[in-house]
Amino acid sequence: MTEQEFLLKNEPQVFAQIKKSIEHERMSHAYLFEGESGTGKHQMSMWLAKRLFCTNVIANEPCNVCNNCIRIQLNEHPNVQVIKPEGQTIKVDQIRRLQAEFSKKGFEAKRQVFIISDADKMNVSAANSLLKFLEEPQAGLLAILETSALGRILPTIQSRCQLIHFTPLSKTHLFESLIAEGVGEKSATLLASLTNSFEKAIEFSQDEWFNSAKDAVLTWHRYLEKADLQAFIFVQKKLAPLAKEKEQQFTLLQMLLFYFRQQRKKEVANLPQLQKVNGILELILQAEQKLRANVAFQNVCEQLVLRIVRLS
Repeated sequence: MTEQEFLLKNEPQVFAQIKKSIEHERMSHAYLFEGESGTGKHQMSMWLAKRLFCTNVIANEPCNVCNNCIRIQLNEHPNVQVIKPEGQTIKVDQIRRLQAEFSKKGFEAKRQVFIISDADKMNVSAANSLLKFLEEPQAGLLAILETSALGRILPTIQSRCQLIHFTPLSKTHLFESLIAEGVGEKSATLLASLTNSFEKAIEFSQDEWFNSAKDAVLTWHRYLEKADLQAFIFVQKKLAPLAKEKEQQFTLLQMLLFYFRQQRKKEVANLPQLQKVNGILELILQAEQKLRANVAFQNVCEQLVLRIVRLS
């Protein structure tokens, strides 16, 4: 799916706004793209960079096949710089290198674009260095900052950028986008329940760990559904070794929540069974809270099994 196709489907208003600004030559010198992960911020940044450098613009759209478009796609264009965190933060040296790079002569074109992904991860020194850059922008320079945590961006930086808000993907749009990418219907339904991010969902679907985890949690759900104490042993033998990282542990519990929510839909006419499933869903949510409080994952899951068995 090209940037154009993604943005037309998921962020049509933002897309139309940016295209209109280009068409009427009313571009800001700095944009702050704000929204949850996977809502299209980076697709918009890349589309905008391509549109500004494309040598074969058709109907106000970049062609995606000219030399400039391809080089931007490959992060190889000298006039388009993409800055990402090095480790956990964006450091002041990265911003200084960016400034030095754009101060050099002999660029292929007068226009210059820089994109800062996860701009909220700039450390204080980097943010202050960027602020100076934005206060005295060079002619032809376009800055694009992307963030999923607007509150962590200095107010002084925000005030020097045009803020563009990206809305989260609806579950329906995410599901349809995943189906269009060849993801199976059952997997697409599960993925749409776990994230609002198309990129994250695709990453999950191609992850060997995720597919193993999906099968494991489905087996665990079947044990729990029958109040079978094999579920307790399954935690020790399969789940605990499978989820060493915190994010993986939360993902397993979220998958379990999904499977019981699917079961609840089937039990809507069976009041006693419906009440039982609702009780299980509450126990899973409590288990997530314990995990956030740093209770060991295996202990959380073992306690969850015993509490679900007692409901039967």
